[in-house]
Order: sequence, then structure tokens, then C-alpha cells
Amino acid sequence: MQDYLSKLNDSQKLPTVHKDGPVMVIAGAGSGKTRVLTYRIAYLMEQGVDPFSILALTFTNKAAREMKERIGLIVGQSNSKALWMGTFHSIFARILRSEADYLGYSSSFSIYDTQDSERLISSIIKELKLDKDLYKYRNIRNRISSLKNNLVTVKAYHNNPELVQQDKESRRPMFGKVYQTYVNRCFKASAMDFDDLLLKTNELLNRFPEVLNKYQNRFKYIHVDEYQDTNHSQYLIVKALADKFENICVVGDDAQSIYGFRGANIENILSFQKDYTNSSVYRLEQNYRSTQNIVNAANSVINKNINKLDKKVWTENEIGDKIEVNQTVTDSEEGRFVASSIFEEKYKSQLRNDQFAVLYRTNAQSRSIEDALRRKNIPFQIFGGLSFYQRKEIKDIIAYLRLIVNPNDEESLKRIINYPPRGIGQTTLEKIQIFSNENNLTVFDIVEDINNSEININNGTKQKLFDFVTMIKSFQIANENLNALEILNEVLKRVGVVNLLKNEGTPESISRIENIEELINAVQDFIDGQKEIIDSNGSLSEFLEDVALISDLDKDIEKAEPKVSLMTIHLAKGLEFSNVYIVGLEEDLFPSALSSTTRSDLEEERRLFYVALTRAKKKVTLSHSKTRYRWGKLNDCEPSRFINEIDTEYVKFNNLLNSNKFKSNNKSENKIRFKKPELKTSLKKITKNNYSSNSSSDYIDINEGDIILHNRFGKGKVVSTEGEGGDKKAEVKFEISGLKKILLKFAKYEKVF
Repeated sequence: MQDYLSKLNDSQKLPTVHKDGPVMVIAGAGSGKTRVLTYRIAYLMEQGVDPFSILALTFTNKAAREMKERIGLIVGQSNSKALWMGTFHSIFARILRSEADYLGYSSSFSIYDTQDSERLISSIIKELKLDKDLYKYRNIRNRISSLKNNLVTVKAYHNNPELVQQDKESRRPMFGKVYQTYVNRCFKASAMDFDDLLLKTNELLNRFPEVLNKYQNRFKYIHVDEYQDTNHSQYLIVKALADKFENICVVGDDAQSIYGFRGANIENILSFQKDYTNSSVYRLEQNYRSTQNIVNAANSVINKNINKLDKKVWTENEIGDKIEVNQTVTDSEEGRFVASSIFEEKYKSQLRNDQFAVLYRTNAQSRSIEDALRRKNIPFQIFGGLSFYQRKEIKDIIAYLRLIVNPNDEESLKRIINYPPRGIGQTTLEKIQIFSNENNLTVFDIVEDINNSEININNGTKQKLFDFVTMIKSFQIANENLNALEILNEVLKRVGVVNLLKNEGTPESISRIENIEELINAVQDFIDGQKEIIDSNGSLSEFLEDVALISDLDKDIEKAEPKVSLMTIHLAKGLEFSNVYIVGLEEDLFPSALSSTTRSDLEEERRLFYVALTRAKKKVTLSHSKTRYRWGKLNDCEPSRFINEIDTEYVKFNNLLNSNKFKSNNKSENKIRFKKPELKTSLKKITKNNYSSNSSSDYIDINEGDIILHNRFGKGKVVSTEGEGGDKKAEVKFEISGLKKILLKFAKYEKVF
């Protein structure tokens, strides 16, 4: 038997070596589901299955990368590269680009993110002269998204009297017109939003049997990670692709189904055995992450749910500390308690900041925690804040790059046609937009031929528009022979954004320049990473697709020093920490007031609490407050029912509930002053002087025992090396990133000693 299989326990081994037929793996928290999925795919390849015929769908790029890397270590990198492995959206985008002609799209269609969609919808609402208070662009976008994920097209919407009536009752009778206009404009711009990547894939497979047959025959073995998180649209695509051979393996945990608000349908995993009557079901019930007390406490809570699959999670880990419950008088005091507890626990148990996480139900709860941590001088990282690719300066530059690849991308064009300012005003743009809509032409088509246009624009403005188009065309010509980094540098040099920011000379502009510098580094990293991918040339279009599909959880977090993690529980799924604080455990907050009216909603809230508990390896502290400010008024709070749902043998109360003796020392609140922390960048420009180059003969030689500083993975110790010259490889144990195997000629690192 293959050596890697010896690393599996008996429960993990059974689904790993089950080759044919439908398989469902019910994986409890911390039970090693990723290892099973990884080894199963490697096993199939070792059994002679062509890697090109294996499809693996994940929810994050990070999960796909890590799985492919692990598989490569077993079967060889060249074989693992051939796998169709990635997120639902990235795989479906790849299929749609290959088959774009069937749907009337260009293969270089743009992918609109949420912000792009909202900008377009906002402009449509303005053009249709609708009431912005009734037609809020975010609400409209969310409704369109929900309809698309339920496969409700514009035509299906108008044919459904109930849906139309809902919008009339919501005083939005023109919603259908907005939806229709949005779809038309996206199509005209040769653009798809994220929801289209699912909707259009369903359309492709349903309307064109030859396409369905092609991909059914290609994907003879299908794997789906986190199956409990799939929505209706994803479910139908997977079902259609698997119908011919039924060699489908899904892995998931119904107890961690917490994305109902995004359209995730728990029935997909609950009904798997009905969909595939000859399916085999395996349960991974041994938890390798948490202590016995944490595992038992989590079990006692989730057992209160009725709608679930049977399993009993257990662990051989130490018994560990009981779940601690702490009550404070106010939410501000709750923050101080958490900060003080982290401060004390750090030094008592010699823990790093990044071994702590504070989890909350809503983002707004972070304020009191942030303030308290600042006072204790404890560095922290907020997950779910404004992400790198959503920052204005980055969005502006990306818009230039997108316009180079797809000149029909109207949202990108409108974003940067007058940035930096070049004297092209909003009135001019509105005239062009109206003419564009009336004549069914793209904005770029009109601007490209502006000197022959009938639009009433003065000659000076026409020249500025002509110059803009000439610049974009020159970039397009250059892009034919340049990689993503080279074309980015051309754009930055010609457009002059950096000089504009330098002239501002403000702290904000300096920060923006640092972000642009980091974008350059990101593109360079991307190009280096693409060398491991078959048929990749590091082109601009490849980079833009990577950016479009990136998610908050996939981004590497810059860590100048270890930080305490603050995040909503939804963002914590898939992560683990030594010590976890779950705050705000009060009725109408957690469980949410909006989720306490139906059994299904309440059960999802309970699953969310289960996820929060099982993020912890060693210790869990629950916190609730007797009072909390809401809309400026102090309200009394009732402890969450979830606290009482934990069996008492696993719980320790730090203070008596409803005790009048527990008082807040509010006088100290006004005496405390602290300085706003200085924002210092830890980003350094990569140069040939301090990092190894990509030349096969020019790299910094390293050997076993050497300490290196890698650009992406940080500090690490060389465990072993193999090969010579340009093919030399090194296995490095990084302090944060763990064990990595790197090819020296492609790696960027310094030799420390």
C-alpha cells in the first residue's frame, strides 16, 4: 500500500481508496477532511486515472492551491498541474471562456466584481430617473444576485406574477426594467458578474447537449469540497456533470452549514443519498484539533438541532480547560475584559498574539474590542475590512488594465477616462452614454470615432478623448508582446498616477503610493507563481482573472508582527486558533433577532455557534454583557440561549449571572488616553540585489540548516535539498507558512545565515 495512505486512520482510509461510484464523506470539525480529499485524488491518479479527467471544486483559491501542492508531492508536480482544480467560479470561468461563442460572448469577457455591478446599477437607476431611496443600488444588486443564483432570468422573472407582485408591494415596480437593462448592458460590455459565471454555465450545459456531453466525458471523477455550502445553481451544475458516470465524491459537514444568507442550501448534503441511491457514506468523527471539553461542549450544542446528519465527533486529545463564561455590565467593559484576558494569558502561557482570535456575530461589535486592545498595546488584525483590491488607487489601475484587455468594459472606461484629470467632464460622458444606448454601440466604439461623431462636443474635448483612446490602443499593441508586469509598468509610467499622488504629499497619498508599489510586487509574484502552471505565460488577462476571482480569505495577510485576529464567525470558518473568545452572546444579537423566528434560521445560528466553538484548540471563553448600546440607547440584555445549551459539566462561570456585586469602573474610562498608532508599511520593493533572480544559473545557493527569508512565506529553515544547478530544490520549514518545497531558480529569498 502506498506510503502516504499509512498516515490515514481507518475512517479516513476507506473513502480515500473507494474509487468508483458516488461517495459522501461527512467530516466533523478538525477531522482531516482536506487530507482525505487530497489523498483520494492522488490515489485515483496512482490507479491510472488521467489527471485531466479529474475535477475538484473548492470554495477558496487557497484550498485549491494547498491541495494541488500536496498532491504534487505525492504524484509529481507535472501530473498535479493537469488537474482541473479550483473554485467553482474559476473553473466555470475557464469553461465559459472556452465555450463563449455558444452564448455570444467574447472569450476575453470581463468579470465584474460586486463594486463594478453596484456602480453599473447605480448609473442605470440614475438614467431611469428612479427614486434612489426606493431603488437602493445595493438592494437591487442583492436581489438580482439572488434571482440569478436561483436561475431566475429576466424572462423568468416577468413570467412569475408572484415575484413581480413582491416588487410592486415593495414600491419598486420598475425592478424588472432595471434587471433587464443591467443584463443588456453587461452583455453589450462583454462582461459577466460573479453570479453569471454560475447562471451562464447552467445555461451552457442545458441549452447545448454537445457541450454537456463534452464535459461529462472529460470529468469522469468529480470532487466537491464543503458541499454543505453549495447553492442551488452550483448543485445543478455538479449534478449535470456527474450524471453520466456518477463518480462523484462530496465532502462536507452539515453542522457547519452557515451560509444560508448567501444562498447555500443545506438540503444539498442532506439529500445526497436520495440523489444517488447507490451512494456510499463515510463519517470522519475523530477531531484532531480541539480538547475533549471543547469537542463535547460543541456536540452538546449541535445535538439540539433536529435537521442534521447523524455523527458523533470525538477526540483522543487532552481533556483541557472547561468553557469559561464571563458576564460584564457593559459592552465597553466586555472589550476591556477580553483585552485584559488576552494580555494575561499571553504571558502566563507564553503564547503569541496570533494564537488568539476574537469572534463576533456582526462587524459593528469590533469597536469596543479594538479600543481595549489599543489601550493594552496589543496589535490586532481585522479580517473583512477593506481588502487590497478594493482600495481606490488599486481599482483605478486595475480599470486601466481591464480596458486594455477588453475595450468594451464600460465600467472600467467610465472609472478612469478622466483619472488622472484630463478635462473630460461628466456632462461629456453622459452625452456619450446616451448616444451609446440609443445606437447600441459601446462607449469605446464612440470615443474611438469621436471626430466623426454627431455628438455635440467641442473640438478641444474631442481631442482629449482621441488622445485617451490613442493611449489605450498603444497599451493594447504593447500588451501583445509584454507580460502582466511589463504592461503594468508601462501604464504607470504613461498615466502618471504615482507622480500625481507624490504631488499631493499627504499621509493618505503616501499610503496609496505604497499600495501601488505592492501591486507591482503582487504582479511579480503572480508571474513567478504562473511558471508552475501548464500553458501559462504570465499575461495580463491571466492576472486580471486571478484578481477578479480572489476572495478575502485567500489573501496573504502581511504580518510585521503577530496580531490578534478579530473577525465575524462567518469569516472564521476553516481557521483555527489556540485560544478563542466569542463575544456578544446575548439574545437578539447571537442568535440574531432576525434568525429566531423559524426553526431553520435558528438552527443555522446554532450551527454558527458550533463553528465558533470548534475554531479553538485549547481554550474557549464566552462573553456576554448585561447592557449594550443600540441606536444610542442603553438596553438590557439577556444571555444567549446557546450558553445554557452547553452541558453544565463542560462549563465554568467566572462570575454569578445577574449579580449586583459586579460593577464597572467607568471612572477610569475618561482618564485613559492613548496615541493613534502610526501606520508603517512593511512592504519592500523586490530588486535583483536582494532576491534571487529567475535565471536557472543565477540564484543564491542554500543548503540544509541555512536560514532564509522568503518574499511570500517569511523566515524559514532549510530542512533538505535535492538536485544541482538550476534544478535544485529545497524543503523549507517556514515559521508561519509551514513546510514548503521550493524550486530555487523561481524562488525569491534572502539567505540570512
